[in-house]
Amino acid sequence: QVQLVESGGGLVQPGGSLRLSCVASGIMFSRYAMGWYRQTPEKQRELVASLSRFGSTTYADPVKGRFTISRDNAKNTVYLQMNSLKPEDTAVYYCKVLLPAEYWGQGTQVTVSS
Repeated sequence: QVQLVESGGGLVQPGGSLRLSCVASGIMFSRYAMGWYRQTPEKQRELVASLSRFGSTTYADPVKGRFTISRDNAKNTVYLQMNSLKPEDTAVYYCKVLLPAEYWGQGTQVTVSS
C-alpha cells in the first residue's frame, strides 16, 4: 500500500525558514518523480516544485530562489527547504508522486505570519 507522510509544517515569521519532509512507502522511491504542491482556500492547488528521478528540478515562479526540493533515496524521503518565507507562502503543502504513477500525501500546514 502506497503511503506518503508529510511533516515539518508549522508557524514561522516572515523571513524565516522551514524544511518539509515527505516519507514514502510502498513504492520503489528512486524510480519516481516527486513534487510539492500547495493550496489555500482562495487558490487552486498549485505545483510548487518537482524533482525527477534523474535530479532535474522545476519551481513555480513565486518560490524561485527561495525554495529547494531534494531527495534522499536511501531514506525514501523528499524535502522542501523553504527560506525567506513570506505570508503569501501560507498554505497546506502536499507531497505527491508524479511519475510513473500519482499518489498524494495528507498535507502539512505552513503558516507564515508575524
